[in-house]
Amino acid sequence: MRLFYNAALILVAAAVFYLAWPESRAAVSVDTAQTLFLLAVLANVAYCSAYVVDLFAQYSSLRPVWLRYRWVLLVVGILFAAILTNFISSGLFHTQAMQPNQPLEPTR
Repeated sequence: MRLFYNAALILVAAAVFYLAWPESRAAVSVDTAQTLFLLAVLANVAYCSAYVVDLFAQYSSLRPVWLRYRWVLLVVGILFAAILTNFISSGLFHTQAMQPNQPLEPTR
């Protein structure tokens, strides 16, 4: 299921990048790539946090119910991560795209 999780987050980030084109092209840099890599690692750490909930639920008296509805945790986790990805990638691509390499001339 981790592949679906990562694919969903990649699709969200790619969609934000594509929708901000051509302004998002200014955000393409080594620093942005490193930031995206770090965020991908943190997203996978967050995915692993669901294992804690799953472990407790499987060893509880609610195991039969949990096994039937554990997919809800996956869907909620993917939706939550997709919203965070949208928020962070929008800020990353739009903020850097709005910051030109040269300072703006003061208005008079």
